[in-house]
Amino acid sequence: MNANQVSDVLRHARRLVVKVGSSLVTNEGRGLDEVAIGEWSRQLAALVRGGADGVPREVIMVSSGAIAEGMKRLGWTSRPKEIHELQAAAAVGQMGLAQMYETKLRENGIGSAQVLLTHADLADRERYLNARSTLLTLLGLGVVPVINENDTVVNDEIKFGDNDTLGALVANLVEADALVILTDQKGLYTADPRRDPAAQFVHEAKAGDPALEAMAGGAGSSIGRGGMITKILAAKRAAGSGASTVIAWGREPDVLLRLVQGQSIGTLLVAQTAKTQARKQWMADHLQLRGAVVVDDGAATKLRHEGKSLLPIGMTAVEGEFARGDVIAVRDASGAEIARGLANYASAEARLLCRKPSLEFEPLLGYAAEPEMVHRDNLVLMGG
Repeated sequence: MNANQVSDVLRHARRLVVKVGSSLVTNEGRGLDEVAIGEWSRQLAALVRGGADGVPREVIMVSSGAIAEGMKRLGWTSRPKEIHELQAAAAVGQMGLAQMYETKLRENGIGSAQVLLTHADLADRERYLNARSTLLTLLGLGVVPVINENDTVVNDEIKFGDNDTLGALVANLVEADALVILTDQKGLYTADPRRDPAAQFVHEAKAGDPALEAMAGGAGSSIGRGGMITKILAAKRAAGSGASTVIAWGREPDVLLRLVQGQSIGTLLVAQTAKTQARKQWMADHLQLRGAVVVDDGAATKLRHEGKSLLPIGMTAVEGEFARGDVIAVRDASGAEIARGLANYASAEARLLCRKPSLEFEPLLGYAAEPEMVHRDNLVLMGG
């Protein structure tokens, strides 16, 4: 692995998830750092407009800081342990955090959106698909979603535990090309450089390499929850959907713009599986198929040879009972499985839509939704 590979990974990335930690956002707990958030917002806006290298990019910001900002506003000097106090601090701090990003992004001519997620949102297939659709719609509109864990409603059973994990899950959710974790350290070292003067900087490594976890230390900040170990594990998780991860110092000048221009900054943890391959492999290996739809010869041809989405007008029958977001099989008239993918409609709705054009969906269902039964981005052909 060399500098050219580092350059290519980020230069070719078109959809990025950027995660910034509490210690950076709140300047180690002393309230929101307006200057720092303004700098990141300027860079995010440049990425969306293509100002860095002339190539427009889609960007999602995963930002910590709500609890820390709430603590500051409430006059608390130490992080509470009671869940209801953490939730209260998050509720207070989320107001300031969202307002700050909205103001700074708007100053740079870019719209923003606040999205609060819990683990339950991503564990439930229908809510997962809804969250994905919302985020992809926002990105298509040129808006920067600012995501945080919904700390006001979480409990110990559903907490992500840290926003590094949340960043990786969001990268999986939207099939990002890269995850950039901005932290208060330059990147990954072979040991904690604050304790071991012989520690060496790791410029590149393979995401998921077990040796990385042995190198990672504990949390280095009294405000943030995640240490380097959470970033290593986040990179491993992101690599599952083909996203490589960069861990870099958040206050490095123009860090985001320089990364996409191909400069080697921080530690690059390279995903070993390409994004499209990872997604297709996941669907192809899915063992819990809840049902199937049968399609006519015309639809089968469009799927097999033209790379099209599956439209309900080409469906002749629905088998089994499944929910929106479940993985289903697509069969031709002979019963052979030609594809599988994520259903945009539950089985009961799908039965109503068989042989129907999209203009009839709203009268039949009472609402307007996706025109596809399975979008081509959520579909993998079977048997070659």
